[in-house]
Amino acid sequence: MTQFSLIEVLRQTSPFTEAILAILLIVSIWSWGIILSKWLLFRKIAKESETFWKIYHRGKSMSEISTACETLRFTPLVPVFQTAVDKPNSSLGALQRVVQRASAAQITRLERRMNFLGTTASVAPFIGLFGTVWGVMTSFAALGNANAASLHTVAPGIADALIATAFGLFTAIPAVVAYNSFVYQLRTVGGQLDELQVEVLATAERVGS
Repeated sequence: MTQFSLIEVLRQTSPFTEAILAILLIVSIWSWGIILSKWLLFRKIAKESETFWKIYHRGKSMSEISTACETLRFTPLVPVFQTAVDKPNSSLGALQRVVQRASAAQITRLERRMNFLGTTASVAPFIGLFGTVWGVMTSFAALGNANAASLHTVAPGIADALIATAFGLFTAIPAVVAYNSFVYQLRTVGGQLDELQVEVLATAERVGS
């Protein structure tokens, strides 16, 4: 019984399959770079956001809270809050618009490069499938020209073709999982920004009255 060997299959791949695998490898490496950087960023955001709310609820004034939050570099709550602090004499309507624009800018910043993950999750399996279909077509074309048709003759070509689909799935699955996770965390951040907006407007209304 012949044992499956991935290395042996890779050695026997055709130039076309090698090109498909090279594309998927590059996309996979790029995706993992984005995944790791986003994971670290959201992890820091979660910790700093928790610290911000503790400072916010203990603070006695907007300026005191702003000073205490100077060391928080990653959470989007701080720049949005600072935007409100910089507009102390604005009307409630103007302050609300400023805070909404600042919140939208922070969400847009966090969404950068996530489109690549979504595209990878959608396209990578089809790239692998294209390589598989092409490989199967080539294998059967060669089989038709062979003098003796047997499983031993067509098996290497089929294995060469299917490896492309396997690599496509290997590239897509982490991108799908990471993308969905990051979307959930973005929604959490968006909810906190909405909560901050309500808090800031309520504070401004109390000060104004």
